[in-house]
Amino acid sequence: MAEDKLDIQLDDSGSKGRYFMKIDGVGEEAELTFSRASETLVIVDHTGVPDSLRDRGLGKALAQRVVADARAKGFKIVPLCPFFKAIAQRHADWQDVVQG
Repeated sequence: MAEDKLDIQLDDSGSKGRYFMKIDGVGEEAELTFSRASETLVIVDHTGVPDSLRDRGLGKALAQRVVADARAKGFKIVPLCPFFKAIAQRHADWQDVVQG
């Protein structure tokens, strides 16, 4: 499933936030949550995809979106979430915005 075909939304309260998407007909959400340490530093702390939505590439699409936003908005990402960290380690092209 390509990211451009998914409706990824951002809910940002300032110090905390999440990227999320709902898939039609399923009634569940996939999400990636974060905390904002500063204007230039975001900590990705959790990625959750319900079992009914697994194997569709939703977690990866959420990760790609936060990386794209980091580049566009000028912040760095600290990957505390094991899923995000594992994907980031396989993407050398993300190292400009992912720390550690």
